[in-house]
Amino acid sequence: MVTRLSNFFLRTLREDPADAEVTSHRLLVRAGYIRRAAPGVFTWLPLGLKVKAKIERIVRDEMANAGAQEVHFPALLPRDPYEQSGRWESYGDGIFRLQDRKGADYLLAPTHEEMFTLLVKDLYSSYKDLPLTIYQIQDKYRDEARPRAGLLRGREFTMKDAYSFDASDAGLEISYQSQRDAYERIFQRLGLEYVIVAADNGLMGGARSEEFLHPTPVGEDTFVRSDGGYAANVEAFTTAVPDAIPFDADAAPVIFDSPNTPTIETLVAHCNAHLEGEYTAADTLKNVVLALTHLDGTRELVIVGIPGDREVDEKRAEVAFAPAAVSTATEDDFENNQLLVKGYIGPWSPTGAVLGEESATGIRYLVDPRVSEGTSWITGANMDQKHAHSVTAGRDFIADGVIEIANVRAGDPAPDGSGPVELARGMEIGHVFQLGRFFAETLGLKVLNENGKLVTVTMGSYGIGVTRILAIIAELNNDEKGLIWPASVAPFDVHVVAAGRDQVAFDVAEDIAAQLESARLDVLYDDRPKVSPGVKFGDAELVGVPRIVIVGRGAAEGQVELWDRSTGERETVSVAEAIAALSAG
Repeated sequence: MVTRLSNFFLRTLREDPADAEVTSHRLLVRAGYIRRAAPGVFTWLPLGLKVKAKIERIVRDEMANAGAQEVHFPALLPRDPYEQSGRWESYGDGIFRLQDRKGADYLLAPTHEEMFTLLVKDLYSSYKDLPLTIYQIQDKYRDEARPRAGLLRGREFTMKDAYSFDASDAGLEISYQSQRDAYERIFQRLGLEYVIVAADNGLMGGARSEEFLHPTPVGEDTFVRSDGGYAANVEAFTTAVPDAIPFDADAAPVIFDSPNTPTIETLVAHCNAHLEGEYTAADTLKNVVLALTHLDGTRELVIVGIPGDREVDEKRAEVAFAPAAVSTATEDDFENNQLLVKGYIGPWSPTGAVLGEESATGIRYLVDPRVSEGTSWITGANMDQKHAHSVTAGRDFIADGVIEIANVRAGDPAPDGSGPVELARGMEIGHVFQLGRFFAETLGLKVLNENGKLVTVTMGSYGIGVTRILAIIAELNNDEKGLIWPASVAPFDVHVVAAGRDQVAFDVAEDIAAQLESARLDVLYDDRPKVSPGVKFGDAELVGVPRIVIVGRGAAEGQVELWDRSTGERETVSVAEAIAALSAG
């Protein structure tokens, strides 16, 4: 049936919404695809639902081609499965928790690993039932502290999440590759550029984790790549560790006066003015005091030594110290730990020593991988207004561990030896992850193998952000006048505009719309009788259906105008030619 704009639930806006930060948010609201209900929460209108359904159809096609079967879980879930997996607490403030009238705890699902695992446990018991891949397209809920950018980062969003179940690691490899290939086909059909990058495996472990990132300046993720083919997000980037350096003949460390040098910049200036040689920030060891808040609420201070020319990357620190929350130490922390001489902290640990002085504070000391054995540094002497030079790792101090929290820079060597890396911004649109046996072991998902022995099932997890993809497509396909949807996801195939003031224009437009509908095209017909052509053209540009038919002054002579929004080309043709061209696709 032809959709008539005169009774279609649509109101376009001439002004941008006040809270819109990115183009997709601005245009999707103005063009009548979504409406804000609350911060990070949107009402979907008919136009938006049509585009969303087109994306979901492509996802379902490729899931079927990959052998996955669709299920659907509730969004309101009980506490117990998440308590068993430990995620009721580990999610912290990131989820919506609620209680029913009897006081039972529930949550709005941020993800469904537990439910998928328990469903298969309930129904399957033999290796003969496997392999199995099931998926759903479902809304998820996360209590984002700063929901922003419209659909790109919200509190309610639609995801496709799939899970594979295999009796062996070899089977998981096959299932994983099948889903990975399906993702490539999905993004190619959607016309989305993507980069596959190595990702952090997180707390659940697993052998392999990869993200599909769409390169975009508005992306929230930073990733690195080399000309030799290495690609990873910054959280998963690993530093090329220098070889150990012999230090037997090195000079002993020397403490020197360094008044008013609490920063790396002032320290380097002082060294160049008072010590022999030329120094840069890379010659110094910066010691950063961080506070970790653990899941049980306990607070722990930790010191991390990184080269002075590097800064702490907050996202890398969050991943490295997860599930603990990370923050910078406060003034109270320094007041309560008198051995921490702010601005002059040196490398020390509860088990090691600095310059012969034992530390008794119990604060862990970790180092960047570049602080390898035999490297020599200028660093704090743990005394006010004093630093030390020739302080050598492995001789003068021993760290309690190595940790990757320093920022990654363009030009850093790729860990696989494929050359220097460059940095870019991207938006995550998909994630494939070999979960392994974490959830199956935790929730007791086992099957009998061919020898009649119980074995733990191994799992894969595969997610695609459906509503995020919709926003990214809108970000990529627009001009100053409105949206320009690719044909594969456009809400309608053709937009017919009756632009003449005479009845003949409406009669011809009506006939064209009917013939196109008979040709199995989805048609939007602007039949509004008392709306000016200028307003109709403006709405057509804003809504963004890529193929438009304008029926105006030439209607009486059987002439119409074909308008291609993607190229901007407009061509006058006969009615028959227009119908033939549009019907042929």
